[in-house]
Amino acid sequence: MKKLHLFMLKSFVGPFVATFFISMFVLIMQFLWRYIDDLVGKGLEGHVISELLFYVSLTLVPMGLPLAVLLASIMTFGSLGENYELTALKAAGISLYRIMKPLIVLIIIFTIAAFFFSNNVLPYANLKAGSLLYDIKRQKPELSLKEGVFINDIEGYSIKVDKIDKKTGMMYDMLIYNHTDRRGNYEMTIADSGIMEADPTGRFMEVELYHGYTYTDEGLKSNNNKTYPFRRVQFDKQYFIIPLGDKDLQRTDEDLFKNSYGMLNIAQLDSTVSALSLRLESRKQRKAHDMLRDNYVKKQERNHKRDSVIREETRGCVRNLDSLYRTFDVEERKNMIDQAVQLARGAQASHMNDLSINKRDEESVRRYNIEWHRKFTLSFACFIFFFIGAPLGGIIRKGGLGAPVVVSIFLFIVYYIIWMMGERAAREGVLEPWQGMWISSVILLPLGAILTYTAMTDSAVMSSESYTNFVKKIIGFFKKKDKNA
Repeated sequence: MKKLHLFMLKSFVGPFVATFFISMFVLIMQFLWRYIDDLVGKGLEGHVISELLFYVSLTLVPMGLPLAVLLASIMTFGSLGENYELTALKAAGISLYRIMKPLIVLIIIFTIAAFFFSNNVLPYANLKAGSLLYDIKRQKPELSLKEGVFINDIEGYSIKVDKIDKKTGMMYDMLIYNHTDRRGNYEMTIADSGIMEADPTGRFMEVELYHGYTYTDEGLKSNNNKTYPFRRVQFDKQYFIIPLGDKDLQRTDEDLFKNSYGMLNIAQLDSTVSALSLRLESRKQRKAHDMLRDNYVKKQERNHKRDSVIREETRGCVRNLDSLYRTFDVEERKNMIDQAVQLARGAQASHMNDLSINKRDEESVRRYNIEWHRKFTLSFACFIFFFIGAPLGGIIRKGGLGAPVVVSIFLFIVYYIIWMMGERAAREGVLEPWQGMWISSVILLPLGAILTYTAMTDSAVMSSESYTNFVKKIIGFFKKKDKNA
């Protein structure tokens, strides 16, 4: 290996490793900030939190890798430019392409490795992280009441408290809805005050209420057709226990999540999209045939029940619906119109239901296609960001974590915003999935080409000194003009 290649690799690998872990740390903190309410107060053991963060960190690698490449490339070439090492290499007759060549090979390896990671490791990590996060959300929490807000943390109950005394724990103006039997809010309790505390085992919530009423809809509670009275019970003191379930985390079967679009690789996505598209097209054709059969041909034959004499008399009027309609009396016309309206409304309702089902399946197909393209776009972003960061670092000639971090974050935010807009447009059907997912790459790739060309030709397009000198010349020109005047 040439000394130049070894020097460039050493100069790049150090900043890349550092910026990669920094990027991953920032992304993990963003995840914790987003799901902090679902994690706090669940009594989770340390190994559960560690397992969750491990799998979440794996899911964030495709996002953190391009950002690390961008940061490292700007820092590497910015440091070379700031220390005039880049200038010395160019003065020795070494072009920028030869300087970048070993890093280009390394970035190509990163891009390919990122794709294989997204295709093989990422689905498994998504499955583990998604199922574990789902179980944590379902974990019975410690009750955290807020004043004036309904809390649904305890399964089967909705609780609202208007005021809480922080010192004594006494709650005032309490409202509790009981729907533990899943038959609606058949029981409601109103109390002037009360106390709610979890027992030492954490498996039960002890509730003690004072001065209130309990309203029970016995008919809704029994869930039958018999008539029951609406019962009201007044109490001065009421005590009951609410079960909180097992305190240990209950794990759900991962097979329930394995067919989600984020848990599949390229081959599985292709198979799923083909099956969904075939089923969708088959349903459309079948429903179109059924609509014509049930709402036109069959109904038309069913409605012609007049005797043979009338059918014979109106045979020639079949082509003229108005003439045929006038052969019936007023009562028959009214019945015909009412029946036609009912049939039309029924057909419309059936058609709207079919459209809703088709829309749902079409959205599913788009989501699977979006995930298919995501595995390529996030990997290709490493390649794009290198050809943006490397020449940009050589142009701005600033190393360290100052200006490179600001420029990198700005460019990454621009890329991420465009990427999210494109994905949303593809998800809503405004753009095709491939258009929405590749639009950010298409927009930023020319920027990388322009910056690379600018750096290779030593253009002064992005040199602050050239703009400063230009402004000074203009100011000097006007000053000289004023003196002559």
